[in-house]
Amino acid sequence: MSIKNLVLSNHYRDSVMLMRLSQDLEALAGIVQATAMMGTENNKTLMDEAALLTDDGRAARPNDLVIALRLSSRDLETSVVPRVRELLEAGAAPESSQSNFTPRSLDGAVEATPDANLALISVPGPYAAYEATNALDRDLNVLLFSNNVSIEDEVALKRRAVERGLFMFGPDCGTAIINGVPLGFANHVPRGRVGLVSASGTGLQQVICLLAASGEGVSQALGVGGRDLDDRVGGAMMLEGIRALESDEDTEVMVLISKPPGELTRGRILDEVSNLGMPCVVCFLGVEDQPKGSPGVFMEPTLERAATKTLALLGLDSSDIESRIVPSVTEQMSKAAKAINRESRYIRGLYSGGTLCHEALLLLRHMDDADIYSNLDLAGVRPLDGAALSGGHHLIDLGDDVFTVGRPHPIIDLRERCQHIVREAANPEVGVLLLDVMLGYGAHPDPASELAPALKEARRIASRDERSIAAVVVLCGTRGDPQSFDRQREELTGAGAIVVQSNAQAVTIAAAISRGDLRLAGNGG
Repeated sequence: MSIKNLVLSNHYRDSVMLMRLSQDLEALAGIVQATAMMGTENNKTLMDEAALLTDDGRAARPNDLVIALRLSSRDLETSVVPRVRELLEAGAAPESSQSNFTPRSLDGAVEATPDANLALISVPGPYAAYEATNALDRDLNVLLFSNNVSIEDEVALKRRAVERGLFMFGPDCGTAIINGVPLGFANHVPRGRVGLVSASGTGLQQVICLLAASGEGVSQALGVGGRDLDDRVGGAMMLEGIRALESDEDTEVMVLISKPPGELTRGRILDEVSNLGMPCVVCFLGVEDQPKGSPGVFMEPTLERAATKTLALLGLDSSDIESRIVPSVTEQMSKAAKAINRESRYIRGLYSGGTLCHEALLLLRHMDDADIYSNLDLAGVRPLDGAALSGGHHLIDLGDDVFTVGRPHPIIDLRERCQHIVREAANPEVGVLLLDVMLGYGAHPDPASELAPALKEARRIASRDERSIAAVVVLCGTRGDPQSFDRQREELTGAGAIVVQSNAQAVTIAAAISRGDLRLAGNGG
């Protein structure tokens, strides 16, 4: 074995390109492991912990690209470097329909597109606030995709934006659709009558995809960042979004989405929507107490119910997305429940979306009295750190900042989740795998191509140990998404997974299989 670091000075590449480069390199003969990261201190620490860092890599600066390779033989070091450069050049080549000019700074981008009024910023967290401040000072609205930005910086940026009459979406703003243009991780949905403001990217995707399944579209979908409703931030951008949608002539129903907000912020938001000129569906996960004196405000505790209520307010049929189990799924569920050994029944939820994971915890907590562990903080749920290997369900948000420092988001890069799938299959007490698969722009181009083999391997491992393991997948997407919704569903089903569109339904099915009680899913069988 040999470790080789190639350092390219002043060679910034985004996380999507680096993920694909790493995958392409690992496909080459003789390369056992490959990772490509910018040379920040956090990234170098990660590479060092993985025993992939050499002195060359340690000397890298934050704007240098470090390609770390574990080779099967030292003899490959000379031949692999030209191949790495070829792959880099191929990834950087502009498409024929694009201009050859790529601005290398915000100033250059403003000069090249003087009519632009929004800057999408995706740089490493330590530099994100600086770039966002520059954009705001140029009177640009900002969508800050970057994560690992401090709460103090977020508060300062949003105050600056409000003072200048601008939007500052994010940080960690994963999804938005503005004037029909999808930004970040967004799905192909039609224009329509629903305006959304969301402090959750995957929560927003789930609701708009469920709406699209029943034929309804989006006027605007504004992602404000996961901490916007923290009392320290005060819902600054959700309030601005509510005011913008209230005056939007295309919006007939407003939808607000978030994990439970801070108490002060919750009151501020509900006061703001209490006298709107349109109905407002509010999904603060798990919260369903109706505010007094607000007949046009409808509190819904789950994403599915928020979508269902929205469709009802618009006079549309929501039967396609309600939590009813179609016969083919009922048959799969029944077989899985009968096959699972009661000593091998526990659920492993491997989520790329924090809000979907949070919703799953809320639902599962009321369906099963077993211990539940997670890296998310929720009453009645035990912390995952130091959790025993047995005796309970584990639901993990793999999109949490701790997993994404120096790494692509799991919506883009499925390698870690596939490793988890195979690892959990070897645990004799695990009987159900619960996954979300996010489709749309910016997401992995073909998630089933990686997840299906991992699920098949999980079934093989369980069968080898004379066990059975079930997989339940919530496939969040639309038929207009570039990955082909129907093909993704077909391939995942072919790998033995039960595939549904609603996260609430997926959790209910997983719990029913785990407990061997199909009545949990509304089936008496």
